[in-house]
Amino acid sequence: MKYMLLIYGNTETWDALQALGIDGVLDEHRKLTEELKANGEFIDGLGLTTENARVVRVNDGVPAVTDGPFTEAKEVLAGYYLVDCSPERALEIAARLPEAPYSPIEIRSFTDPMDR
Repeated sequence: MKYMLLIYGNTETWDALQALGIDGVLDEHRKLTEELKANGEFIDGLGLTTENARVVRVNDGVPAVTDGPFTEAKEVLAGYYLVDCSPERALEIAARLPEAPYSPIEIRSFTDPMDR
């Protein structure tokens, strides 16, 4: 089954990761990605930036665009992994992400387009 692991964070998360040494954090991501590729579990994964982010809301048919990515949340979406594995393995991978001790990692399965 395919799962998306959504990595969230906030200023405190980034400060904690910077204190650990960002090169080490990125190395952890590289190692995990290589392991997942070797196991055939890795589909995709990228970090996200807030640079030039926008939020679009449509009110009465008119799009309203604001600087984003800030919605009504304490954390922002910082990146993701898309993996093909068991639910238990998705939990294991999420717990290994360097951000996990500091911010939530959300695990979401995909809907089956044939169910529609």
